[in-house]
Amino acid sequence: MLMGDQAGPGGSEGTARKPGADGSVSAVDPDWSRERPVRFWDPGPKLIRSIRRYQAARARGGPAARAASKYWVLVHRFWSAVTSCDIPLTLDAAGGLLLPHPLCIVIHPDARIGPNCLIFQGVTLAGPVTLGGHVDVGAGAKLLGPVTLGDDVRVGANAVVTRDVAKGRTVAGIPAREFPG
Repeated sequence: MLMGDQAGPGGSEGTARKPGADGSVSAVDPDWSRERPVRFWDPGPKLIRSIRRYQAARARGGPAARAASKYWVLVHRFWSAVTSCDIPLTLDAAGGLLLPHPLCIVIHPDARIGPNCLIFQGVTLAGPVTLGGHVDVGAGAKLLGPVTLGDDVRVGANAVVTRDVAKGRTVAGIPAREFPG
């Protein structure tokens, strides 16, 4: 999914992040402002930006795009080394992906990530994992695919998810069990 560096609705460079009218985050419409670096040293957004720009360059084609894609591969390798993350350049992720503490995150090449997801440090998405929109994955959680999580799902820290999770549910524990939301 090629998403490039687009500004979402109401998203210009200098504006603050705007949640929905009721303070919630959309599970459908990507909030591109979540992916913008806030400070000079902001490894999560910069790692995501390298992936987005690599994909955009590959989609354009031509000699200049090939050179740009090689540059973004180097940038991706730098930020991957800084964060110890293993996130493929071919990641299929909708907009609004947020990695607030991008340390030791491992994402399988077959994983699909919906809009406005939040992934904390130490998370592993192993195998064909599909995250719906606005899925929050706590630190150290392991999602062992094939697994599909619906929209607005919350996964607790260090949970091990081996089964599908329905929309709006909260799961935690080893193995992950549903809790009242």
